[in-house]
Amino acid sequence: MSDPSAPSAPSAPSSSSEPREPREPRVPSPGSAASKIRILLADDHALVRRGVRLILDREPDLEVVAEAGDGAEAIDMARAHEADLAVLDIAMPRLTGLQAARELAALKPGLRILMLTMHDNEQYLFQALKSGACGYVLKSVADRDLVAACRAAMRDEPFLYPGAVTALIRNYLDRVRHGEETSDHILTPREEEVLKLVAEGHSSKEIAEILFISIKTVQRHRANLLQKLGLRDRLELTRYAIRAGLIEP
Repeated sequence: MSDPSAPSAPSAPSSSSEPREPREPRVPSPGSAASKIRILLADDHALVRRGVRLILDREPDLEVVAEAGDGAEAIDMARAHEADLAVLDIAMPRLTGLQAARELAALKPGLRILMLTMHDNEQYLFQALKSGACGYVLKSVADRDLVAACRAAMRDEPFLYPGAVTALIRNYLDRVRHGEETSDHILTPREEEVLKLVAEGHSSKEIAEILFISIKTVQRHRANLLQKLGLRDRLELTRYAIRAGLIEP
């Protein structure tokens, strides 16, 4: 008879071990090299560049990979370094930030561009947006806004300070008040009718019957639509009609 107080021998490992739960794949952390937003910084004042770099480099997902002292050097740096985002001062020697933005937008179409400036100026704002910038940040609040603007740019979202938004709205209202043509009213009512029917899949013959016009007139309207909107075919007309709210997607 065995002694119950005697220590039991260790059990032999089971031949059929229980299945282990699968490990979740490793996701790169926000600060990992693969996920960092690579930034080209251009400003003609070294002290400003140093301060801006401190703001950006302390963030785990942002990294300044190149610096430039003027617009022309910014273009050279964009050629020499892989950058995701360019942060440009507006007033710089040789090439301004606005001129550099136009060059960079043509040279590197995938490069996002932010303007960082001391100028709370509507003229500069509109020129920056026309030059290809997706954001406009004032240096006076760079410590508050710049990081958010960088992340917004990489999400393909525009970033404007509150005063800039007010300027855009005021500009739009002024244009409407003075009767200037806006993009949502470049089509005549008849062209909108034809566009809606085209987008709904009707043939030229069917459109002619619905609107009580000739097939030749329908074809002329379709040609005018393509030319006015800068589109190529029926599919692009349909997409435009969806964006314009003429039909449901």
